[in-house]
Amino acid sequence: MPVEPLNVTIHLLILTHIVLKNRLRLIILLSCLFSLHTLSADSLRLATTTSTENSGLLADILPAFTKQTGIKIDVIAVGTGKALQMGRNGDVDVVMVHAKQAENVFIAEGFGVNRRDVMENDFVLVGPATDPANIKGKNSTASALQKVNASTSTFISRGDNSGTHKKEMSLWKNARLKPSGSWYKEAGQGMGKVLLMANELGAYTLTDRGTWLAYQDKLSLKILNDGGVLLKNPYGIIAVNPALHKDIQYMKAMSLIAWITSPTGQKMIDAFKKNGQQLFYPTALKDIVTSE
Repeated sequence: MPVEPLNVTIHLLILTHIVLKNRLRLIILLSCLFSLHTLSADSLRLATTTSTENSGLLADILPAFTKQTGIKIDVIAVGTGKALQMGRNGDVDVVMVHAKQAENVFIAEGFGVNRRDVMENDFVLVGPATDPANIKGKNSTASALQKVNASTSTFISRGDNSGTHKKEMSLWKNARLKPSGSWYKEAGQGMGKVLLMANELGAYTLTDRGTWLAYQDKLSLKILNDGGVLLKNPYGIIAVNPALHKDIQYMKAMSLIAWITSPTGQKMIDAFKKNGQQLFYPTALKDIVTSE
């Protein structure tokens, strides 16, 4: 869990009292620290995935939301599992993640309200150009994973209970395999770091296409398996239930949800590109059209 800002303030004040004997300097420092605490408390706390952060999407679109509404956003980029846990604990006001089954459980347990679809991309299997497991061109992801397993070629897993890790586990299950052994390495890291690790080790890994496109210029890895319904990657945004935690900034959370699913937010997602390639495809307005 993140360290409470007020606790940090108290510890700093104790240390400052020891070091600084000048009362005026202490008063000034006190004022600054409590001002920073107040500013942090006023910001909307968004827990989201490392993929939305690594891709550069949030840095591109959120300033427009802040300019329009005056609401500042503190972005906490973690795996989906950690983001949902932060929501359960009341450490954030809103979550944007990509694991529909886990999201449904989060809502069914009463921790989240007003979920909306935001966007989607897909997952891809990437690996070294030499392709030691010979998976390139195989339409079946299950077949590709079976070949990786049979060849004991190095595979880097997120291993962090993120949305990508959950997807990977479901793909192994679909292939009727439970990966284990020295060839299968759990990194416990975000998507960008895992891609860099796979690149260094000449390994295979599963990544969302958005992060792949953001990092591909730094990598010698290649996309070796993609396409198919099993590799779809939808993102949803959910407000944390204000009935469970008194300090949840529900109205600000709903402002973000309304904005990011509005024509303005959806058009910005649609326009976001890296090297001329689109990273995410908006889905909120499509849902509205379908429901009508």
